[in-house]
Amino acid sequence: MPRLFGTNGIRGVVNQDMNNELALGIGKAWGTYLKQRISRPNCVIGTDARLSNHMLKSALSAGLLSTGCDVVDVGLVPTPTLQYTVKEKQFDTGIIITASHNPPEFNGIKGTANDGIELSKDVEKAIEKIYFSQQYDLSNWKNVGNYLTWNGAINLYIKGILSRIDTECIKKQRFHVVLDCGNGAGSLAAPLLLKKLGCRVTKLNCELDGTFPGRPSEPIPENLRMLMKSVPESGASFGVGLDGDADRAIFVDENGTYIWGDKSLSLVGKYITREKKGGLAVTPVTTSTCFEDVIHQNAGNVVYTKVGSPIVARIMMEKKAVFGGEENGGLIFPEFQYCRDSAMSLVKILEILAKEKRSLSKLISEIPSYEIYKTKITCPNEKKERIMNLLEEQMKDNNNVTNVDRTDGVKLYMKDGWVLLRPSGTEPIFRVYVESKEKQRAEQLTIFYKNLIESLIQST
Repeated sequence: MPRLFGTNGIRGVVNQDMNNELALGIGKAWGTYLKQRISRPNCVIGTDARLSNHMLKSALSAGLLSTGCDVVDVGLVPTPTLQYTVKEKQFDTGIIITASHNPPEFNGIKGTANDGIELSKDVEKAIEKIYFSQQYDLSNWKNVGNYLTWNGAINLYIKGILSRIDTECIKKQRFHVVLDCGNGAGSLAAPLLLKKLGCRVTKLNCELDGTFPGRPSEPIPENLRMLMKSVPESGASFGVGLDGDADRAIFVDENGTYIWGDKSLSLVGKYITREKKGGLAVTPVTTSTCFEDVIHQNAGNVVYTKVGSPIVARIMMEKKAVFGGEENGGLIFPEFQYCRDSAMSLVKILEILAKEKRSLSKLISEIPSYEIYKTKITCPNEKKERIMNLLEEQMKDNNNVTNVDRTDGVKLYMKDGWVLLRPSGTEPIFRVYVESKEKQRAEQLTIFYKNLIESLIQST
């Protein structure tokens, strides 16, 4: 059976592979799945700022309603706002129409279980099975679902965040923050949140626009140049850039220096485990060793998972972790909710700066540094498993390799670094990650393993 759901929902180009017919069918399949478990399911739906948001939301809502599910439309909201609403208002499921950081011609459908965590793979597969079989459980005319709207989701979300941090401590510092929302859904929550915390806010791209005229949605260095320039010019305390649906935040220090997600993840992890005198933290195998270093400093432990925030979140819940997240700026705070949350990340950084009374650059400078290289190698999908097995087999006799981890792909641990070969779930490629303390060694490992993998592909 073909797969529709990827790492984070279903995504595609609007009116090509992401169209009304797909959204309507997914709505009917989703509703059918829910009705097999709940007699009258209640669903909440929202969107990001993309131009096709209403088109796809209407089609998907129609599918849900046709099966007898009640639908509450919360309008345009950040993804974490919708997830928090599901949990707090006890909806049976939540759906956000978003393609996150993808270009504006894309859109997507992402689901949330009744606990606010993104749908598990088993649930996604069950919905796909119903969709492809078209065995929909449609209601008769008397029992179709009810459609309502509610505009209180963002206020509920902001109130929840403010209840979990030291607001007075932050207000006393009168921080100046440069905020770049990338014309995305974060524009509706982040400025208001900062204002309530007594911050002076310099806004960049905080006007909702689904064409993303200010910058591309992905908060990578080349897209945050205006933010990096504005922070030191305005004398701000720091800057923050959000992605399109505002579940990820990337920070820029007071000097305009871009802070990679590994470092912000490690800073917050260090603060939380110090405060809790240890505890368990969870992150994917792609995360830099600097995270493990700071967690161990505070007598904490790290569990590594496959890539994907729903996987991280569910392991966090199962193991009662105190913190977790990904190296892309997606931080997860279990005391608030089990999903990536840019607004919660932003206020936690404010709280850390307020309590430490030191600059962001100073705090980041205390996080251990590693040289990290990332590349990709073309590989036919049918060869991927064979290549990983061959690589693992060859490394058994390599004295430099101290451990082989098959959590997600093949991760080779060495005395002076690690190499991860991870197959893409959506493209015929391997992603290759290399880390070492020394730049020269990281470059050597990258060249050696890239050549080795390419030769295995050619000979297989």
